[in-house]
Amino acid sequence: MLETYKEALQNALDTTGRSLREVTISADVSYDQFKGFMQGKSRSTNVDAALKVAHAFGVSMEDFMAGRLAKSTVSIAGKVGAGAKVPVFDAYEKGDGPQAFTPPGLSPHGVVAVEVTGDSMEPIYSAGDLLFYTRHSHEGVPDDVVGHRCVCEDAEGMGWVKQVKLGSAPGLFNLISLNPGADNMHDVSLKWAAKVRLHWPADLVRKL
Repeated sequence: MLETYKEALQNALDTTGRSLREVTISADVSYDQFKGFMQGKSRSTNVDAALKVAHAFGVSMEDFMAGRLAKSTVSIAGKVGAGAKVPVFDAYEKGDGPQAFTPPGLSPHGVVAVEVTGDSMEPIYSAGDLLFYTRHSHEGVPDDVVGHRCVCEDAEGMGWVKQVKLGSAPGLFNLISLNPGADNMHDVSLKWAAKVRLHWPADLVRKL
């Protein structure tokens, strides 16, 4: 546990390589206030602003003060849509894409994120939102994901976010749109599907 908030903030900046200006912009707090604080011109900052800065690093205040930042990012696999075809997993190869700071309370172990594109999932998910999921098997659709909102990939390599239901024959699935005005897809062959574990709105997303 680091002794002071100032030490914790300096540690977070050094560990992530982020600048104080970028962090304060992400947190929507005063850069000048925190610059003065780090330079010793002021002895403290207000609690709300301090909490916003900790959350800008994608961790809770407890983890921030403990310096637990080393494994606080998740790979963004690509983009995913609902009403338009998006070749989701062609976007970034082998984890070379951007990283997002892990939301508080979610372990990054085995977790991947995709970024929502377009407005076809409104009002549930919006463009720029991140959806976090875990694939427990490389191929196939586990029984326990049926009936849930899932990130999935069809036989053509297109990525979708739909509610997955059983189709008319084994190996086929009905994909139900989250937007009541969008079309559903019936008897689709899926390479895999994984339940959405967490939805993180675009205005809270913090990328490296």
